[in-house]
Amino acid sequence: MQRLAFKMKLNKGQKEVYKKRHDELWPELKKLLKENGVSEYSIFFDEETDTLFAFQKVSGEGGSQDLANNKIVKKWWGFMADIMEVNPDNSPVSIPLEEVFYLE
Repeated sequence: MQRLAFKMKLNKGQKEVYKKRHDELWPELKKLLKENGVSEYSIFFDEETDTLFAFQKVSGEGGSQDLANNKIVKKWWGFMADIMEVNPDNSPVSIPLEEVFYLE
């Protein structure tokens, strides 16, 4: 099991919209994540910087960031593109974070 963390940037004033969309996460996307080994996935928000901090546990080699070619993921990215920083393909600008401490 690997632990992955990354950060993303939310557009100003979009926290509630972001939260609502994730509270109503599409069942097919949830299923896809679980089928691809994502067993835990949390996203935290820093109000001072509008930064999202994401953490996930993944069995296997990949994580949610490795599903870029899946049509469900591409549709989700398009759905979220209006409220966060995205790349030209609508994928979130996502910066991997290095783990420097872990207490089990």
